Amino acid sequence: MLDRLTLPQPWLSLMLFVVWQFLSGGVSGGSAVLGLLLAWGIPQMTQGFWPERPSVLKWWRFPSYLAVVLYDIAVASVQVGWLIVSGRKPRPAFVTYPLSLDDPLAITLLAGTISLTPGTVTVDVSDDQRRLLIHALDATDDQAVVDAIHQRYERRLQEMFQ
Repeated sequence: MLDRLTLPQPWLSLMLFVVWQFLSGGVSGGSAVLGLLLAWGIPQMTQGFWPERPSVLKWWRFPSYLAVVLYDIAVASVQVGWLIVSGRKPRPAFVTYPLSLDDPLAITLLAGTISLTPGTVTVDVSDDQRRLLIHALDATDDQAVVDAIHQRYERRLQEMFQ
């Protein structure tokens, strides 16, 4: 009985309540009651669709990871811009990246980070979730791409998730 009264996704419930208040044109008694019912009911009805909770064990390491990613995005943007302006032909390559991460959220974060960085995009994740296929816009050495991703991103994600 108490399981039905809990909020399975508290952040989703809070977001639903706040969005409902904005959509209803202001806070009133009726909109607050309906917002609370929606904030409780929708997560209850969709509970089976949600994966298990993320297993980030060392969440305090995320700001430094985010800082590295934002720095790399800025640097890669300049590098890709310079490649375009200079007229030099890029050396595109498909690189297979061996994963040492096990957590699905960590793998998703790594794949997203690679795709957010200009000049690289994650094309595919293997069925066994042990390899990523990455397209690099300008890569002279496949191993250099693998080493850079491991040192800059995967190692930090391992520290967060293990």
